[in-house]
Amino acid sequence: MNLYDYIHFILDTPLVETEGINIGTSVEGHTIQGFRFGKGIKNISLIAGNHADEPIGPLLLKKLVSYFSTLPENHVLLEKYSWWIVPHTNPDGEKQNLKWYNYTDTKTDLTQYLLHVQRELPGRDLEFGYPIEGKIPVLRPENTAVYNFWKTANATFSLHASLHGMKSSYGAWFLIDEAWIDRTKKLRQDCKNKTTELGYDLYDLDRKGEKGFTRIDEGFCTRPDGGKMREHFLNLGDTKTAAQFHASSMESIRSLGGDCLTLVSEMPLFIFPKKDRELVWPDTYLNEWSDQFIQWKNELLSGKLSATALETEMKEKEVYAMPWEDQLKLQWQFIVSGLEAI
Repeated sequence: MNLYDYIHFILDTPLVETEGINIGTSVEGHTIQGFRFGKGIKNISLIAGNHADEPIGPLLLKKLVSYFSTLPENHVLLEKYSWWIVPHTNPDGEKQNLKWYNYTDTKTDLTQYLLHVQRELPGRDLEFGYPIEGKIPVLRPENTAVYNFWKTANATFSLHASLHGMKSSYGAWFLIDEAWIDRTKKLRQDCKNKTTELGYDLYDLDRKGEKGFTRIDEGFCTRPDGGKMREHFLNLGDTKTAAQFHASSMESIRSLGGDCLTLVSEMPLFIFPKKDRELVWPDTYLNEWSDQFIQWKNELLSGKLSATALETEMKEKEVYAMPWEDQLKLQWQFIVSGLEAI
């Protein structure tokens, strides 16, 4: 069996409350759980929830933990790799956002999403709150918990994936460590193939290095960077916002040594039509869709638009919710391709 095919077992595994390791406590006093599986020589870090309005990554890791808990110690996934998994780094944000979804959903309800979604701003953003010892301080206790969990490995990591998502785009987007561009050609091809096989386009844009995003290939970009984030806002004269960005989880885990391949998945909750266009930044087409979602939200809040009318408008504009199962499959393909790359 190839590694990707384990997704069928993962998807079929019921979510169960699995006892993990109490690795720390959130700002509001909720326990942050980490999980250790396997005894292989390659250490793998998987985290999700750094942006708490992105539920698909946490769902995959919760299912993965449930699945791993059923496996014998000599299973190939546990023999070859050592897994360090934090299904949700932000239990406070998870609790706030569970108003618009639950983990048994099959797709996202746009009305509920727009009315209840909450996202933390720079200065509270967990993805850019990690430390680099002696250089960059930690932002929140949740970041400390994850960082200290990594350090208990007493070894370097081979692969780290921080699972993220997007509100909307016209396809899947994959972000890769700049240091690994030349070593991930097969990874890119396999992720492209799976995206196409599932019937989706690749999200493509070129931000010319802004905030660390440099286009590698159609649908592939370098992952964001805390230093580049700070540089961007300093160039705008916004020193206050620049100071809110610490290190990303990707930079932080690489600072522990070794040559860790770091990945960031970006799957959209909602898909709008693809349009042929030049790769320019800022992209007016993407801005138009951003404005459309803001308009829908304002009309829902004012009572001008009903949930039923919104569904009609979505159909007219060819906007639809990406099935959660397909998002899970693409995230797992990305992880699997990373395992094969290392």
